[in-house]
Amino acid sequence: MTDLTLTVERVIAAPPEDVFKAWLDPETLRKFMTPEASMSVPRASTDPREGGRFEIIMEAGGQELPHSVTYKTIDPHKRIAFTWESAWSPDDSLVELDFTPQGDGTKVVLTHTRFLDEERRDNHERGWTEILACFEDLAFADAA
Repeated sequence: MTDLTLTVERVIAAPPEDVFKAWLDPETLRKFMTPEASMSVPRASTDPREGGRFEIIMEAGGQELPHSVTYKTIDPHKRIAFTWESAWSPDDSLVELDFTPQGDGTKVVLTHTRFLDEERRDNHERGWTEILACFEDLAFADAA
């Protein structure tokens, strides 16, 4: 295991309050938490408080891919940090989301730290890039 890190950024055409809230809502998470177009999210649940959990089941080709999260930081409209627990990540993998107003929208900076190897880091980078694109396209289609 290494402390490899990735950072993905995207400007979303919605205010920080809306963007922040969407990351804590299970129904909205189901719409955008798909790292590949062929995937879906049949189930998601959240307990949005520090120490609370969020569970998400991604599905690809009939196979369920469970992911779990423990919220470490919830700073309204500014920051969310959580563990990232899956079969492809070490136990202490961490995801940090920072939300900054930018023009009429919000700059989202996602930083994911700690991967088993460079290949998994690169796969997660592609996945998070797609997730942020889906987030913009699906969660805020009416805002554009």
